[in-house]
Amino acid sequence: MLRAFALLCLLVLPSLGVARDGDPWAPFDIPWFDRLGVSDGLPHSITTTIEQDKRGLIWIGTLSGLVRYDGYRMQVFTGNGGSKTDIPDAYVRCLLTLPDGSLLVGTNAGGLSRFNPLDNTFHTYPVGKGGTSDRKIYAMSPDGTRGIWIVTEHGIDYLDLRNNRIAPVPLSEGMAPRSFSVLQDRAGNLWVGNTNGLFVRRKGETAFKRPERPTDTSGIDVVLNDGIWSLLEDREGRLWVGSTQSGAVYRDETGQWHAIPGFSGYQHDHSRRATVRAFTELAGDVLWMATDGGGVLSYDVATHSLHAVAHDTAMPSSLPGDSVRGLLQDSTGNVWVATDLGVARYDPNARKAFALLPSTSDHRSLANTNVRGIFVDSRQRVWLGMSAGRVDVIDLSGASIRHLELGGVQTRRDVQAFAEMPDGTIWVGTQGLARVDPNTLAIVGSAVPELDDKPVLHLLPDGQRLLIATYDGVYRYDTRTHALTHFSHDANDPTSLASDTVRRIARIGADLWYVTGRGISIATSTTQNKGFENLLNRPGDNTSLPNNLASSIAMDPQGGLWIGTYGGLAMLQPHSPGEPYRFTTIGAANGLPSENINAVQPDDLSNPWVSLSNGLAMIDGNTHAVHNLGVRDGLRISSYIYAAAARAPGGELLFGGLGGLTVVRPEWQPSDQPDPPLAITHAAVNGVPLSYGRLPRAGESLKIRSRNRSLRVDFALLDYEAPAETSYSYRMEGFDESWIDIPRGGLPTAIYTNLPHGDYKLRLRAQTHGMQPRTIESTVDVSAEPRWYETVSAMVAAGLLALAAIFGVIQLRTMYLRRQAKQLQHQIELRTRDLVVANKRLDELANTDALTGVCNRRRLLELVEEMRAQTSDGSACIALLDLDRFKRINDTHGHLAGDAVIRHVSQIMQQQCRDSDCVGRYGGEELVACLSESTLEQGLVIAERIRAAVADQPLVYEGQPIEVTVSIGVAAYQAGETLSQWLSRADGALYEAKNSGRNRVVAAQ
Repeated sequence: MLRAFALLCLLVLPSLGVARDGDPWAPFDIPWFDRLGVSDGLPHSITTTIEQDKRGLIWIGTLSGLVRYDGYRMQVFTGNGGSKTDIPDAYVRCLLTLPDGSLLVGTNAGGLSRFNPLDNTFHTYPVGKGGTSDRKIYAMSPDGTRGIWIVTEHGIDYLDLRNNRIAPVPLSEGMAPRSFSVLQDRAGNLWVGNTNGLFVRRKGETAFKRPERPTDTSGIDVVLNDGIWSLLEDREGRLWVGSTQSGAVYRDETGQWHAIPGFSGYQHDHSRRATVRAFTELAGDVLWMATDGGGVLSYDVATHSLHAVAHDTAMPSSLPGDSVRGLLQDSTGNVWVATDLGVARYDPNARKAFALLPSTSDHRSLANTNVRGIFVDSRQRVWLGMSAGRVDVIDLSGASIRHLELGGVQTRRDVQAFAEMPDGTIWVGTQGLARVDPNTLAIVGSAVPELDDKPVLHLLPDGQRLLIATYDGVYRYDTRTHALTHFSHDANDPTSLASDTVRRIARIGADLWYVTGRGISIATSTTQNKGFENLLNRPGDNTSLPNNLASSIAMDPQGGLWIGTYGGLAMLQPHSPGEPYRFTTIGAANGLPSENINAVQPDDLSNPWVSLSNGLAMIDGNTHAVHNLGVRDGLRISSYIYAAAARAPGGELLFGGLGGLTVVRPEWQPSDQPDPPLAITHAAVNGVPLSYGRLPRAGESLKIRSRNRSLRVDFALLDYEAPAETSYSYRMEGFDESWIDIPRGGLPTAIYTNLPHGDYKLRLRAQTHGMQPRTIESTVDVSAEPRWYETVSAMVAAGLLALAAIFGVIQLRTMYLRRQAKQLQHQIELRTRDLVVANKRLDELANTDALTGVCNRRRLLELVEEMRAQTSDGSACIALLDLDRFKRINDTHGHLAGDAVIRHVSQIMQQQCRDSDCVGRYGGEELVACLSESTLEQGLVIAERIRAAVADQPLVYEGQPIEVTVSIGVAAYQAGETLSQWLSRADGALYEAKNSGRNRVVAAQ
């Protein structure tokens, strides 16, 4: 049966031909599905139903649980725990959002349950009396706002939302206990899809009966007598009916039934059709039908065309599975599909661009993933040069693609260039040249054998000649005479071709522009081989070519010239002959995501579109504002190939990429839609999660108790489109100084710990990307309660206590300080006394010779200098004394005895001097007596007294007498002499005493 269904789809597809809105690309614009599977968090790959709640979140039923999804995170409810937070059965069959925000869950074996978002619990209704007629719930439908119709394995029930009670609905003659679907239409009629067919209970009546139907052979009667699995009333008031095995029909607003061509009734060989599980209505009067095993069938009511949207093993973006059980179009227009291999989401509003990819459908898909060259011939056919020697020819009028393949030496060689000669022949640039008959599409390979080893990058016809761009310069080939000429770069000639790598050749006015890998060469004649005007990048000159590596060139309808380089897009400024060429560069500073321009192609409004290494962008031709395409626009191919661009016959722009062909509709604009909600989808206050129904909406408030004042908020933009291209940030006004950006790829979550008490505003922000970027903000008031000690009363009490404490402390401290002051004064007095003694001792140590106890040399000289400064001529003397034969004493009696001798002599000197005199050790065994107010004669008397006392008083050391004598030189002060001179005279007298026999006193002259 499935093979027959697939054959039906293939037969129906050609009837699509030209789309109803006149878009010739519509047959090739296959829905792109983003998938959610087990790896994303689904508990089971088989999904059964999808519903959107009042807040905009998506609920997904599976065979192993119920899932709540916000575009980034999944919360799973299973039937394993048996608690109030678990559903009664993990196999979810149907879902329905109620007016109060709660959710009805119909299960396979657990009956009916109601999710309460105020506490995140499930209330399960009884089965039997006062409850549902069976545990297996097939479908539910509202009757407005008062109640819900429920169909089960054994009957029909009604849930009155006003009292939360369930009552059975009587069946009528001909109805089986089992019903699969139920619907109350706008007129109040109740439609039931029963095992035995379709039944209706008219408004005001109490019994069901079969609706009137035609008796012709269109298959309508077969469908209406089949088991009816699905019902839908569309915007026009039409009733759509899907059956178990005979297809679908619909009833218009006048009550007339209509067959769906090719899908109503049994097939011609009486084989059965796939079960129609669900319907959903798209814009443009298009209806999608979910089938069990045949994917989704798309039916255009106006054109009566039907085609399949099914899984394609060669396209990861196709429907993940062909067993489809549920459909939903959400509030932002996304179409959600529940399949046996996860959930798929399709955005029908992303039509600015679409990707044409390889697939198993040969007549509507590419032969290869990489599109390297694009050309539109005079018959409006689009030629695509592919990798591996493949050429695809798109016939828009026939909505088909022909696949050609080069042979011979050109097998598996990249195809990058095309040209059409006056006779219509298509020349193909690959490794060498090939020729294609425009009528039969027969290929002649190796058309110019001399070029079989030359990769051809671009072709430009010149009458009967062909200009051929290669990596080795430019060739000219005459298609009539077969003459082949060549010219290339000459390193010794600056006016030769700028580079041998010639990527494009363009006719700009009367000139030829050769776009090379090292600038651009301009020729005034097609036969010119040298003498080119070369345009190069000039460092420091921002009006020169932005980069020497140029990739593409194009002229817009208004005559503007655009050049793609690897330094940005260059726009030629107004130019007059003889003047230098100047350019305006548009690059990353203007908003381009990359300055590596692969191809440039203006649209009909003279706006240049560029393909980049990482996307597509449009530059406004007047303002030069940059608009980057995104997934929300339909962009699915991110990397592109240089120079692979063209304008399609209808004005669409074509860009060749690594992965397929991107088709851009420049004039298409999406309808105005309100901003999707930026909502908090999960929150935890002080570590305790909030129930979903208590999550604050925009403008509402959130209170944080005083325990630890932590807050975690998960939020999301509920349009579910391009989550990877949505940028998030948040800011707690009153706490954060600036916005906090969520890193790319990170989950939108705001976390705060130990938040100070106070009132704040939590601002959430989402920024979308694409041709219509939006910035959406949401604000929630946050109040963090103070802890008990942070309250006003506690702070006032604490202030009073603090004042009392301060007063008491001041008093105690005053008393303490007074006591301490007394003790300190006593200590100071004691320390002062000790300090005086210590200073005196230090002074003595600093001025006294440690051996003798007399003045040391430093102190002695200070005293002598003071005396010299205060005395007059001849009124003071110094006596310089030296021990006689002191070395002998040391050698005979030892050094300790020598020290004792010095002390002995010092003591005699102190005894013999006056109180006003001072004695000091000058050094070694030399001693000095400083005799103030003494004439020379008086000084000699004192010196003689000292000498005699020393001689008369031998030192007894260790029991042995030691005879000691001294020699003394005495000098009286002479006015004007220095201390050194004074001491020198005394030393001279001493020396004379030594030489005169020692033990004597000599006066200095």
